[in-house]
Amino acid sequence: MIRWLLALICVPFATAGAQPVLTGADAYGDWHGDAPGVWRHITPDALPPPFATGSASRSPDLVAQPRGVQPRVPAGFEVSLFASGLDIPRTLRTAPNGDVFLAESGAGVIRVFTGQQSRVFAANLTLPFGIGFWPPGPSPKFVYVAETNRVVRFPYPNGGPPEVIVPSLPEGGHWTRDLVFSPEGARMFVSVGSATNVMTGVGPEAERDCAAVLSFTPKGEDRRVHASGLRNCSAEAIQPRTGTLWCAVNERDGLGDDLPPDFATSVRDGGFYGWPWFYIGANPEPRHPGAAPRPVIVPDVLIQPHSAPLGITFYDQTAFPADYRGDAFVALHGSWNRSKRTGYKVIRLRFDNGRPTGEYEDFLTGFVRSDRSVWGRPVGVTVTVTADGALLVSEDGNGTIWRIAYKGDRPKGDRP
Repeated sequence: MIRWLLALICVPFATAGAQPVLTGADAYGDWHGDAPGVWRHITPDALPPPFATGSASRSPDLVAQPRGVQPRVPAGFEVSLFASGLDIPRTLRTAPNGDVFLAESGAGVIRVFTGQQSRVFAANLTLPFGIGFWPPGPSPKFVYVAETNRVVRFPYPNGGPPEVIVPSLPEGGHWTRDLVFSPEGARMFVSVGSATNVMTGVGPEAERDCAAVLSFTPKGEDRRVHASGLRNCSAEAIQPRTGTLWCAVNERDGLGDDLPPDFATSVRDGGFYGWPWFYIGANPEPRHPGAAPRPVIVPDVLIQPHSAPLGITFYDQTAFPADYRGDAFVALHGSWNRSKRTGYKVIRLRFDNGRPTGEYEDFLTGFVRSDRSVWGRPVGVTVTVTADGALLVSEDGNGTIWRIAYKGDRPKGDRP
């Protein structure tokens, strides 16, 4: 089948004027069309059929940051290097006192930044990823950390020996385990990715409590499946305005370049999101023919397929222009399973009166050098509580953290 034509050419940095929202096949594109201010809206009725293209295998070649090259941001924003020399920096979370906690997964440590000075808060961890502060509010007593196989907590703010809260989480397949607390602190939500791509060749027992968000008390008791059918909810966040749990989800591989979209979505208690038998609603997975029909929730925001979202945060400060408040940022790590690269950027999800519109904007771009090589792979996002309400972005390609602050007048075209 003829490949879909790209709808965009490269547009210049600091694009002036409003940009139209790309829809239908035009919204898919690849890195050539990425630029700050480009808006997209992928809808369930615009999905291509399964296997419209072959399943590509194109892992990126990682290169050093080219001399003189910086990430690109919208007009009025300024991007600067915050930290470097890190070993697979992943999840970023801001503590109530302004300290920034980082899961340095490759080193097995939690690092804390006070300003740009850092220290190791906890060490000897197994692939740490999720970080949460409990109880919610200005005076937490503990820092919770989700390792790939368990959840532990440490006294806050000074640290100390870990206390095991959840002694065992499912292992295998996707290793990231994020965690957040409900607004009142009564429940702890821990995301667990699938052990397989689409559960072919194995029985349900191999995926017990996988592809799900699990729920516990803060002491690790009363274990429940909060939501299921989420292939890899690799990042969680609580929407400040509504208290709603959100997930950024990596969808399945092997159905072609443009199927299925990854997504970010609110997560309902008891909700089923399709994996492995369906995708993006009740679309049947062809590798599981004849699956029994059941209600499937359609995700809120569909993202270019194989973008690999790994981080999500809501903007709740006032330093950015007013219409950023309440929107969300999602970090896209990029994937091996597409012939033309997508991801490798941070996007902004648009909300209207607290509700997602389904539209998103390319916000931080410029990490892709060619069809083969990239120099950055965004992972974690957090908003600082400093006066400039900056956004911090970790990337694990070259082990850096970038800081984006607003320095100008209200950007033109920030709402199409």
